[in-house]
Amino acid sequence: MNYLLKQSVNSFRFLSTSSMMASTLALDSTFKLSSGYEMPRLGFGVYQMRECAAPIAAAFKAGYRHIDSAQIYRNEDQVGQAFTASGLPREEVFITTKVASRNQGHSKTLASVDESLKKLGLDYVDLFLIHDPLSGKTKRLETYKALLEKKEAGKIRSVGVSNYGVPHLEEIKAAGLPAPTVNQIELHPWCQQRPIVEYCTMNNIIVEAYSPLTRGEYLNDPTLQEISKAHGTEPAQVLIRWSLQKGYSPLPKSAQPARVATNADVYSFALSDAEMARLDALDKAEKGAVTWNPVNAG
Repeated sequence: MNYLLKQSVNSFRFLSTSSMMASTLALDSTFKLSSGYEMPRLGFGVYQMRECAAPIAAAFKAGYRHIDSAQIYRNEDQVGQAFTASGLPREEVFITTKVASRNQGHSKTLASVDESLKKLGLDYVDLFLIHDPLSGKTKRLETYKALLEKKEAGKIRSVGVSNYGVPHLEEIKAAGLPAPTVNQIELHPWCQQRPIVEYCTMNNIIVEAYSPLTRGEYLNDPTLQEISKAHGTEPAQVLIRWSLQKGYSPLPKSAQPARVATNADVYSFALSDAEMARLDALDKAEKGAVTWNPVNAG
């Protein structure tokens, strides 16, 4: 099947199942990753939250069971402490972290995985991502292979990437390596990264959406405001709902317990096809990004 035909089939598949997806989403909805493990669709991000134990506790109370951290966030220890304090069974909580640029390369990656596990206080990490593709092809592939080795050793359950463009994903395929389970990218109505999303969907790579709330940049957009008022919700809730109905895994964050709970309260309403189309039409491609996005790195 050629690329354009795959795109058409993919688009039809989404259109024919979007209404069903909208009606069946729930806080405990999961994705089945290509690794065979289940990942909660809604996650809680802790970027720029050095002290995040209290917000994570609020997230657990609100029903989140998916926490997204990274080595460069410098809060893996806080994530581990919050999980331990929660008393939740290990198998009920999905924890992600990411290899920092400075730790990429085969030997450095192996060592950094062990260090992350020590900080988290865990025997394994559910999902380990390469944080960015900036280290160059050689180190990218070395890092990916090292993560796969740790997966074979039982220290990682699923391996993925972040901020990868199509060329970076293609180089993994060309090396004869299994596709990542996840690609985490900036994603919201104003930055939809459609070519990458289409590639991931065709290759069974789950798309995680970071900055789904646009860091507040577009919360006053007239279209978003109108749709949120129609549902009696907050604009942030509409953005999370849009992401879920698109089939993504959004990772909203907040340090405010009330906001943490509100961001999880997105299952009592559904966006219509017309509302989804209006939000889709807001796309500005790369110009709509609110974070530095290195998807074009070589």
